[in-house]
Amino acid sequence: MPELPEVEVVRAGLERHVLGARITRVDVLHERPVRRDLRGPAGFAEALVGRRFVGARRRGKYLWLPLDDGDALLAHLGMSGQLLVQPPGAPAERHLRVRIALDGAAEDRELRFVDQRMFGGLSVSTGGAELPPEIAHIARDPLDEEFDDDEFVRRVRRRSSGIKRQLLDQNLVSGVGNIYADEALWRARIHGERPGDRLGAAQVRDLLGHARDVMTEALGQGGTSFDALYVNVNGESGYFDRSLHAYGREGEPCERCGTPMRRVAFMNRSSYFCPVCQPAPRRRRARPTPVADAPVGGMPLPD
Repeated sequence: MPELPEVEVVRAGLERHVLGARITRVDVLHERPVRRDLRGPAGFAEALVGRRFVGARRRGKYLWLPLDDGDALLAHLGMSGQLLVQPPGAPAERHLRVRIALDGAAEDRELRFVDQRMFGGLSVSTGGAELPPEIAHIARDPLDEEFDDDEFVRRVRRRSSGIKRQLLDQNLVSGVGNIYADEALWRARIHGERPGDRLGAAQVRDLLGHARDVMTEALGQGGTSFDALYVNVNGESGYFDRSLHAYGREGEPCERCGTPMRRVAFMNRSSYFCPVCQPAPRRRRARPTPVADAPVGGMPLPD
């Protein structure tokens, strides 16, 4: 699934190519990608035609294009969604689901939503130009200038759940997915099952810094592409997968100590870690069950 760097690459591409363009036609070629829009396919299209894109924004893994009437086109790429900018005469992609024709000052073009697995989707968010209410509950991401480091550290250390599970909690911190969580944990030498309340404040801050670093580096390389499902708006793949130290490296030597990397099942996904650099946490000791006062000398105690 595209994570923060991949979605940010797409957002930046849309900002370059569609701002100011007027929507002249919307073709919904499959209903599922607009299933979250209560207007239905026809209403979705009607809400967009005639409007102009005036921005391109992102929160976590969601992105939206504010419209000139105060609404917004909200998008989530899901597992395999792509937003491509194409000339009108370009051949239709195999999994093309929605086609949005644009009339620009310099040239006409099309914004195309392509999605093989169709877990992603588009919808028109009423009044959502500033922040769509549908995603207002999602936390800011570590690259957001208004992200509160102190609050993040405080909340992590109050929870007994494993730190990787917390990194993937979009209500706590957004944009960090499975790949970059594993990378940040490897860099910080922390096992993903380590409970948050057993981490020191300095450890949590260090981990947060590594998460920022790895996602910033991925942004500089266009994101991570393991197959053709993630591409930018020009159809190009990122190449940060060549720089991964943990994710996808089961059995390969740890680049720090040489120990073979391990993979374990995690929330219907996989976690990759070094068993030496990232030792598994010890189990908590069970608290002893309180025992009632025993009789003195084997005789019952008086009332």
